[in-house]
Amino acid sequence: MHTETLDLSFKPVVNPAPKKLSPAQIDAFNTKGFVQPFDIFDRSEIAVHRAYFDRLIADMGEDGSYGINCYQARLRGLWDLCNEPRILDHVEDLIGPNIVCWASAILSKEPHDPKAVPWHQDASFWRLTPARTVTVWLAIDDADPANSAMQFIPGSHKNGALKVRKSDGNSVFHIETAGADAMGDPFTNSLQAGQISLHADMLVHGSQPNQSDRRRCGLTLRYCPPEVSIIDDEWARGVEAIICRGTDPTGHWRHHPRPAGDAIAETDSPRNYGTN
Repeated sequence: MHTETLDLSFKPVVNPAPKKLSPAQIDAFNTKGFVQPFDIFDRSEIAVHRAYFDRLIADMGEDGSYGINCYQARLRGLWDLCNEPRILDHVEDLIGPNIVCWASAILSKEPHDPKAVPWHQDASFWRLTPARTVTVWLAIDDADPANSAMQFIPGSHKNGALKVRKSDGNSVFHIETAGADAMGDPFTNSLQAGQISLHADMLVHGSQPNQSDRRRCGLTLRYCPPEVSIIDDEWARGVEAIICRGTDPTGHWRHHPRPAGDAIAETDSPRNYGTN
């Protein structure tokens, strides 16, 4: 992992006139590194999205649980979710009016899935600078401690890039943040289906194996302001961005318009940028 050329410091959000979030919620994001929960889709709406995700996962086969990564510019349904105004309204208060979605992932922990997602910092895996990505986590299923809801370590986003070590046991990643257990009590990101959380890209987070009889499926959406840049040309070739709101005055990000297709089996696999 190479982080020496990246700015991985946290820059607190300054927004004197937020449109959706309260000043207290913005302060919580700055202090803790996350804010939640927010109601986006009602039960009938999320049921429609769940059926869509069920189809994508089934069509993907054995890779469906962890392999549907970065299809946001290739599948019409995912493109629409990236551009959902009710989601973007929350994101705008944290990163400003110009919003780029550069990655997405469907993450489905099946009942009794033995894999853990070890403690990690997202931005330390990426070739983006500065670290200004906000991740939206949309609950497709109810997520709670029983079915391995994601956990955050509050305040860990302010520590810069932390040391890593080889992960132990049955893990989605081969490395993990070292010493995370000594950073304070974790917060469990319990969400009802249709709700979202938002977290900073340097926040230490992870999830345990799902020991329950219930699935835990969610969608991550990665948003940043266009001032963020990719510093690795090879890495950049795998990014298929969407300018969801506003403009890109930097000209750095190539916008991908709404795709016509919506069949995952009829498109090539884009690059994999990890899971949560």
